[in-house]
Amino acid sequence: MNNHKTINITLKVWRQQSPEDRGRFEIIPVEGVDTHSSFLEMLDFLNEKLILQDKEPIEFDNDCREGICGTCGMMVDGIPHGHGKGMTICQLHMREFNDGATVVVEPFRARAYKVIQDLIVDRSPLEKIIQAGGYISVNTGGAPDANAIPVGQEKVEEAMDAAACIGCGACVASCPNASAMLFVSAKVSQLALLPQGRPEANIRVLAMLKEMDACGFGNCTNHRVCEAACPKEVSISHIARFNREFLKAGLFGRSTMDK
Repeated sequence: MNNHKTINITLKVWRQQSPEDRGRFEIIPVEGVDTHSSFLEMLDFLNEKLILQDKEPIEFDNDCREGICGTCGMMVDGIPHGHGKGMTICQLHMREFNDGATVVVEPFRARAYKVIQDLIVDRSPLEKIIQAGGYISVNTGGAPDANAIPVGQEKVEEAMDAAACIGCGACVASCPNASAMLFVSAKVSQLALLPQGRPEANIRVLAMLKEMDACGFGNCTNHRVCEAACPKEVSISHIARFNREFLKAGLFGRSTMDK
């Protein structure tokens, strides 16, 4: 027995051919949407119809569809990843929408992000921040050596909370200032909490902050919407740790390794 229910919705979706194109919203009716399907499956279903009608399909990013890669970011009704808590857009299902609803879909908005096409944005600025210092370059030995270093359980839990960040950029899209502070603080925090990350802690926080500013991200003013929008529920307590690390780097200077 088939218990699947179908609904009809109207998509108000952003269409933009290139970064230079001005872009516009397009109204597209979508009929017979299976409520058991995910939001991305609904877009696949719609794109198949558009292709059969010789129309341009809607371009959007996706990969794992399991909520772990962070590539599927988009705004749904003005909310990054939609109105579900602690999940990405690929985990949003159509049963959350009412029959006859109008759903507004648009790309992440931030000065540092350029719209490539339709719902796809260039999030390479986040990668540039990682390249600036979000790694350990000193010789810390192999895996057995790392396992031999005792780390307190509380520190481990905090580091894992920070490491849960998948770099989707929802924090940036939700912030009124388009700040990347939650993302950057998570990357700084996960390494600063562990012994292997301490030798380059000062270099790291200064370099990543400099790159964040260079990429055009705004400043944090503690609106906390980043924490609410994060699909992995990364805590803003990491921003506090980032600020402490920055103050230490300013007071004590860069690491002796940098001299």
